Amino acid sequence: MVARLLLRSWSRGLAVGPGAPWRPLSTGFEPSQYLQRSIVPTMHYQDSLPRLPIPKLEDTIRRYLSAQKPLLDDSQFRKTEQLCKSFETGIGKELHEQLVAQDKQNKHTSYISGPWFDMYLTARDPVVLNFNPFISFNPDPKSEYNDQLTRATNMTVSAIRFLKTLRADLLEPEVFHLNPAKSDTDTFKRFIRFVPSFLSWYGAYLVNAYPLDMSQYYRLFNSTRLPRPHRDELFTDDKARHLLVLRKGHFYIFDVLDQDGNIVSASEIQAHLKYILSDNSPAPEFPLSYLTSENRDIWAELRQKLVSGGNEATLGKVDSAVFCLCLDDFPIRDFVHLSHSMLHGDGTNRWFDKSFNLIIAKDGTAAIHFEHAWGDGVAVLRFFNEVFKDSTQAPAITPQSQPASTDSSVAVQKLNFKLSDALKTGISAAKEKFDATVKSLTIDYIQFQRGGREFLKKQKLSPDSMAQLAFQMAFLRQYGQTVATYESCSTAAFKHGRTETIRPASIFTKTCSEAFVREPSKHSAGELQQMMAKCSTYHSQLTREAAMGQGFDRHLFALRYLAAARGISVPELFLDPAYRQINHNILSTSTLSSPAVNIGCFAPVVPDGFGIGYAIQDNWIGCNVSAYQSRNAREFLQCVEKALEDMFDALEGKMIKT
Repeated sequence: MVARLLLRSWSRGLAVGPGAPWRPLSTGFEPSQYLQRSIVPTMHYQDSLPRLPIPKLEDTIRRYLSAQKPLLDDSQFRKTEQLCKSFETGIGKELHEQLVAQDKQNKHTSYISGPWFDMYLTARDPVVLNFNPFISFNPDPKSEYNDQLTRATNMTVSAIRFLKTLRADLLEPEVFHLNPAKSDTDTFKRFIRFVPSFLSWYGAYLVNAYPLDMSQYYRLFNSTRLPRPHRDELFTDDKARHLLVLRKGHFYIFDVLDQDGNIVSASEIQAHLKYILSDNSPAPEFPLSYLTSENRDIWAELRQKLVSGGNEATLGKVDSAVFCLCLDDFPIRDFVHLSHSMLHGDGTNRWFDKSFNLIIAKDGTAAIHFEHAWGDGVAVLRFFNEVFKDSTQAPAITPQSQPASTDSSVAVQKLNFKLSDALKTGISAAKEKFDATVKSLTIDYIQFQRGGREFLKKQKLSPDSMAQLAFQMAFLRQYGQTVATYESCSTAAFKHGRTETIRPASIFTKTCSEAFVREPSKHSAGELQQMMAKCSTYHSQLTREAAMGQGFDRHLFALRYLAAARGISVPELFLDPAYRQINHNILSTSTLSSPAVNIGCFAPVVPDGFGIGYAIQDNWIGCNVSAYQSRNAREFLQCVEKALEDMFDALEGKMIKT
């Protein structure tokens, strides 16, 4: 998954589509239908967002070489340095000028948006494990509300409230407040709502508030990634009013919005879900969902067979559904079981192509599993946080609520698919591949309880930089080397921004890791503290640069994409083994921070890599790691734990134990 979910510091977030007009409420406003009633229209800032800058080519080359330094020996580095110089003064300069000229002609978007969509949609690998991550919710604080039916009803209603609030432009705009005492106030909101949209961003900027891009929210609901030969398609039908429910491999739909666009009563939704949960039909012999785990070209060919076999209308109901609710028939045993269940499950009870699946286990454990092409973590996390808050603080039903007296056998439609022998063979082949891949994946989890964000900030250290340093130390201890490392950072501060890469492996982390791992006795605690401080300072600089669109990865990616689009032979820089190596991200990392988040996970992006989801809380650090058979997730986590212990010892002035 090349652009892993950025689940970073911004957790709030858009309207029905790019440039959607604000629709004032009718006098019949019904609060129970909405999450909130924002004074400022949801899309108020969108038109005036600043454009994603294209870095200067010389800055990109400098940053690229800095990231290569810890990964290469002297002779390799000299070769890469020479290729960079030739690129900067030759073909790279030409491509950069063409990119800048092209960007000036497309002021409605960003230079990375089109190439990034293409990167995802042309990828032929299965979306499950290669791209789709999950985030799981914390349990409802009121334990009795974690009953599966109760929680499924409440979360469904909250999700539809979010949809309605979003489409009515009543959702609070997504804004990153550096001084909330000034900008996150009713006084400021009453002022800014009257500032024209083409100027509104500047008004927010004056009070140190930074509105974020919300163009991705359009694809949150009623959306599916459709398999097509060579390049998939993102499909959205925002007129559909039904929910898709999966249980034991069976497909059900029922309306959650009535003909006037109002949410169907919570007691009716509860009744329909209860009806589905009571269906004792055995699991289908050929579960269709396996097809969404296939290679995209194979799935495209099989989907065409489905369509030509009389299933087009039925597939349309799956594709256009508001979202997919997955009801699992088993409780969650522990964090590892949770991760396997929510990341891939058994393949029968997910529609991996849907913009998101809301999964609820037998014991009420809940998660969002999402497809990554349409958007990044900022939009998903905003939705996630709002659904958790609304479903726990303003639940639509209680555990004592009785389902409506309605004939669910009429309201709920069970979807049936006509499967030819070729389709049955295709499903069986997909299952075989899926099972083999899943069997090779291991996941493990630790929670470091000695301290977290509060302790590290008291030491004047960036908590994120210290977590990243721990991963560098752990890999060095386990495998004896420093390798390409990826950390995703949002560029949502810009119009149609996606992500930029932070490169946590640096000459500073390499020096510090070697001191801790290879020669701790040669360094005093004070010397180790100084090395950690340098790592923190440099990592914070990289993070700021990435968030401002000043990394090097997206710029180089766009230049390479442009060369290919214009039929130019691949520049030598991109054929350099060092370029391939730095993009073979053995450590792929992403951090999650929100009171609603329990745990998150994704698979490694390369066969010999680790997928590292981590959360830094006030007093603990959680780390969830996935790996295939060539790596050992448990041993890596033991090394992470040892690294954190050593770092905390050094910060407390203690000797490091070998």
